[in-house]
Amino acid sequence: MPRELKALVFSRRLFLGTALASLTCVVTTRPAVSRNVGVAGRVAPSLLGRALEALERHRDRITYRDFVGIADFSLPSRSPRFHVLSLADGTMRTYLVAHGRGSDPAHTGWLERFSNEPHSNATSAGAYRTNYDYVGSHGRSIRLDGLDPTNSNAASRAIVVHGAWYVSDDIVERCGVLGRSEGCFALAESTLDEVLTRLGPGRLIYAYKA
Repeated sequence: MPRELKALVFSRRLFLGTALASLTCVVTTRPAVSRNVGVAGRVAPSLLGRALEALERHRDRITYRDFVGIADFSLPSRSPRFHVLSLADGTMRTYLVAHGRGSDPAHTGWLERFSNEPHSNATSAGAYRTNYDYVGSHGRSIRLDGLDPTNSNAASRAIVVHGAWYVSDDIVERCGVLGRSEGCFALAESTLDEVLTRLGPGRLIYAYKA
Protein backbone atom coordinates (compact mmCIF):
# COMPACT_ATOMS: atom_id res chain seq x y z
CA MET A 1 0.00 0.00 0.00
CA PRO A 2 1.42 3.45 -0.90
CA ARG A 3 2.72 5.45 2.06
CA GLU A 4 0.37 8.37 1.41
CA LEU A 5 -2.65 6.04 1.38
CA LYS A 6 -1.58 4.51 4.68
CA ALA A 7 -1.43 7.99 6.17
CA LEU A 8 -4.84 8.87 4.76
CA VAL A 9 -6.46 5.72 6.13
CA PHE A 10 -4.88 6.28 9.54
CA SER A 11 -6.19 9.85 9.71
CA ARG A 12 -9.67 8.65 8.69
CA ARG A 13 -9.62 6.14 11.53
CA LEU A 14 -9.19 8.96 13.98
CA PHE A 15 -11.92 10.92 12.24
CA LEU A 16 -14.48 8.15 11.95
CA GLY A 17 -13.71 6.27 15.16
CA THR A 18 -13.41 2.60 15.84
CA ALA A 19 -16.28 1.65 13.50
CA LEU A 20 -13.91 2.06 10.53
CA ALA A 21 -10.78 0.82 12.22
CA SER A 22 -10.45 -2.12 9.83
CA LEU A 23 -9.76 0.01 6.73
CA THR A 24 -6.04 -0.85 6.68
CA CYS A 25 -6.19 -2.64 3.33
CA VAL A 26 -8.63 -0.52 1.37
CA VAL A 27 -7.02 -1.29 -1.99
CA THR A 28 -7.07 -5.08 -1.67
CA THR A 29 -9.08 -6.80 -4.40
CA ARG A 30 -10.64 -10.25 -4.69
CA PRO A 31 -10.41 -12.47 -7.78
CA ALA A 32 -13.11 -11.63 -10.30
CA VAL A 33 -15.89 -14.06 -11.11
CA SER A 34 -17.02 -12.05 -14.13
CA ARG A 35 -15.19 -10.19 -16.88
CA ASN A 36 -17.20 -7.13 -15.86
CA VAL A 37 -15.49 -7.03 -12.47
CA GLY A 38 -12.19 -5.16 -12.40
CA VAL A 39 -9.51 -7.08 -10.53
CA ALA A 40 -7.04 -4.18 -10.52
CA GLY A 41 -9.41 -1.38 -9.57
CA ARG A 42 -8.19 1.10 -7.02
CA VAL A 43 -9.87 4.00 -5.27
CA ALA A 44 -7.86 7.20 -5.58
CA PRO A 45 -6.90 8.39 -2.07
CA SER A 46 -8.55 11.79 -2.63
CA LEU A 47 -11.83 10.18 -3.67
CA LEU A 48 -11.71 7.67 -0.83
CA GLY A 49 -11.23 10.55 1.59
CA ARG A 50 -14.26 12.37 0.19
CA ALA A 51 -16.39 9.24 0.45
CA LEU A 52 -15.41 8.59 4.06
CA GLU A 53 -16.06 12.21 4.98
CA ALA A 54 -19.51 11.92 3.36
CA LEU A 55 -20.17 8.76 5.36
CA GLU A 56 -19.47 10.66 8.56
CA ARG A 57 -21.31 13.82 7.46
CA HIS A 58 -24.47 11.87 6.68
CA ARG A 59 -24.19 9.36 9.50
CA ASP A 60 -27.76 10.03 10.64
CA ARG A 61 -29.08 9.03 7.19
CA ILE A 62 -26.88 6.00 6.58
CA THR A 63 -28.21 2.95 8.41
CA TYR A 64 -25.54 0.43 7.45
CA ARG A 65 -21.76 0.91 7.26
CA ASP A 66 -20.69 -2.50 6.01
CA PHE A 67 -20.33 -1.55 2.32
CA VAL A 68 -19.85 1.74 0.49
CA GLY A 69 -20.16 2.37 -3.25
CA ILE A 70 -17.72 4.84 -4.84
CA ALA A 71 -18.05 5.96 -8.47
CA ASP A 72 -14.90 7.53 -9.91
CA PHE A 73 -16.08 9.56 -12.88
CA SER A 74 -12.61 10.89 -13.62
CA LEU A 75 -12.10 7.61 -15.53
CA PRO A 76 -13.58 6.91 -18.97
CA SER A 77 -16.63 4.70 -19.27
CA ARG A 78 -14.59 1.86 -20.80
CA SER A 79 -12.77 1.43 -17.45
CA PRO A 80 -14.23 -0.34 -14.41
CA ARG A 81 -14.84 2.63 -12.09
CA PHE A 82 -17.65 1.71 -9.71
CA HIS A 83 -16.04 0.41 -6.52
CA VAL A 84 -17.86 -1.51 -3.79
CA LEU A 85 -15.70 -1.32 -0.69
CA SER A 86 -16.15 -3.51 2.37
CA LEU A 87 -15.56 -1.46 5.51
CA ALA A 88 -15.25 -4.65 7.54
CA ASP A 89 -12.11 -6.02 5.89
CA GLY A 90 -11.08 -3.46 3.26
CA THR A 91 -11.67 -5.73 0.25
CA MET A 92 -13.07 -4.20 -2.90
CA ARG A 93 -14.82 -5.16 -6.13
CA THR A 94 -14.86 -2.87 -9.15
CA TYR A 95 -17.41 -2.76 -11.97
CA LEU A 96 -18.29 -1.00 -15.21
CA VAL A 97 -20.85 1.82 -14.85
CA ALA A 98 -22.33 4.22 -17.39
CA HIS A 99 -22.81 7.95 -16.88
CA GLY A 100 -25.62 10.19 -18.11
CA ARG A 101 -25.89 11.35 -21.71
CA GLY A 102 -26.21 14.95 -20.50
CA SER A 103 -22.78 14.64 -18.91
CA ASP A 104 -21.23 13.47 -22.19
CA PRO A 105 -23.18 15.00 -25.10
CA ALA A 106 -20.62 14.01 -27.73
CA HIS A 107 -20.45 10.44 -26.43
CA THR A 108 -16.69 10.47 -26.01
CA GLY A 109 -16.84 8.14 -23.02
CA TRP A 110 -15.64 10.87 -20.65
CA LEU A 111 -17.92 12.62 -18.15
CA GLU A 112 -17.60 16.31 -18.99
CA ARG A 113 -19.93 17.83 -16.40
CA PHE A 114 -22.19 16.99 -13.47
CA SER A 115 -25.67 18.44 -13.17
CA ASN A 116 -28.50 18.32 -10.63
CA GLU A 117 -30.99 19.98 -12.97
CA PRO A 118 -34.24 18.22 -13.89
CA HIS A 119 -34.32 16.93 -17.47
CA SER A 120 -30.55 17.40 -17.80
CA ASN A 121 -30.03 13.63 -18.30
CA ALA A 122 -26.73 14.17 -16.52
CA THR A 123 -24.98 12.39 -13.71
CA SER A 124 -25.01 14.23 -10.38
CA ALA A 125 -22.07 14.39 -7.99
CA GLY A 126 -22.28 13.79 -4.27
CA ALA A 127 -23.49 11.37 -1.63
CA TYR A 128 -26.51 9.14 -2.17
CA ARG A 129 -28.47 6.90 0.17
CA THR A 130 -29.77 3.67 -1.30
CA ASN A 131 -33.51 3.56 -0.68
CA TYR A 132 -35.51 0.50 -1.72
CA ASP A 133 -35.32 -1.91 -4.59
CA TYR A 134 -38.11 -2.60 -7.05
CA VAL A 135 -38.71 -4.14 -10.46
CA GLY A 136 -39.32 -1.59 -13.20
CA SER A 137 -38.68 -1.01 -16.89
CA HIS A 138 -34.99 -1.87 -16.40
CA GLY A 139 -35.72 -4.91 -14.26
CA ARG A 140 -34.44 -5.00 -10.70
CA SER A 141 -33.36 -1.51 -9.60
CA ILE A 142 -32.79 0.46 -6.41
CA ARG A 143 -33.93 4.02 -5.81
CA LEU A 144 -31.54 6.68 -4.55
CA ASP A 145 -31.93 9.74 -2.33
CA GLY A 146 -29.50 12.60 -2.97
CA LEU A 147 -27.98 13.84 0.29
CA ASP A 148 -26.02 16.85 -0.98
CA PRO A 149 -27.01 20.12 -2.72
CA THR A 150 -25.30 18.78 -5.84
CA ASN A 151 -27.69 15.83 -6.13
CA SER A 152 -30.75 16.90 -4.13
CA ASN A 153 -33.05 16.25 -7.09
CA ALA A 154 -32.07 12.60 -7.43
CA ALA A 155 -35.38 11.21 -6.18
CA SER A 156 -37.55 13.54 -8.27
CA ARG A 157 -35.37 12.80 -11.31
CA ALA A 158 -35.84 9.06 -10.67
CA ILE A 159 -32.09 8.46 -10.46
CA VAL A 160 -31.57 4.79 -9.62
CA VAL A 161 -29.09 1.95 -9.92
CA HIS A 162 -30.17 -0.47 -12.65
CA GLY A 163 -28.82 -2.94 -15.17
CA ALA A 164 -28.45 -2.04 -18.85
CA TRP A 165 -27.67 -3.94 -22.05
CA TYR A 166 -25.31 -1.17 -23.13
CA VAL A 167 -22.93 -1.81 -20.23
CA SER A 168 -20.65 -4.79 -20.81
CA ASP A 169 -17.14 -5.77 -21.84
CA ASP A 170 -18.51 -6.70 -25.26
CA ILE A 171 -19.77 -3.15 -25.77
CA VAL A 172 -16.37 -1.78 -24.75
CA GLU A 173 -14.60 -4.12 -27.17
CA ARG A 174 -16.91 -3.25 -30.07
CA CYS A 175 -17.46 0.46 -29.48
CA GLY A 176 -14.66 1.63 -27.21
CA VAL A 177 -17.21 3.29 -24.90
CA LEU A 178 -20.28 2.26 -22.96
CA GLY A 179 -23.73 3.51 -23.79
CA ARG A 180 -25.15 6.37 -21.73
CA SER A 181 -27.97 6.51 -19.19
CA GLU A 182 -30.39 9.31 -18.38
CA GLY A 183 -28.33 10.09 -15.30
CA CYS A 184 -28.72 6.75 -13.52
CA PHE A 185 -25.92 4.47 -12.39
CA ALA A 186 -26.30 1.83 -15.12
CA LEU A 187 -24.38 -1.39 -14.47
CA ALA A 188 -23.86 -4.56 -16.47
CA GLU A 189 -26.90 -6.80 -16.11
CA SER A 190 -24.58 -9.66 -15.17
CA THR A 191 -23.20 -7.81 -12.13
CA LEU A 192 -26.30 -5.97 -10.92
CA ASP A 193 -27.46 -8.56 -8.39
CA GLU A 194 -24.00 -8.80 -6.88
CA VAL A 195 -23.82 -5.05 -6.40
CA LEU A 196 -27.33 -4.69 -5.01
CA THR A 197 -26.72 -7.53 -2.56
CA ARG A 198 -23.92 -5.44 -1.05
CA LEU A 199 -25.47 -2.00 -1.50
CA GLY A 200 -29.00 -2.70 -0.32
CA PRO A 201 -31.23 -0.07 1.34
CA GLY A 202 -29.64 2.32 3.82
CA ARG A 203 -26.09 2.44 2.42
CA LEU A 204 -23.89 5.15 0.92
CA ILE A 205 -22.94 5.63 -2.71
CA TYR A 206 -20.57 8.49 -3.43
CA ALA A 207 -19.98 9.86 -6.94
CA TYR A 208 -17.33 12.38 -7.90
CA LYS A 209 -14.08 12.83 -9.84
CA ALA A 210 -10.78 11.93 -8.20
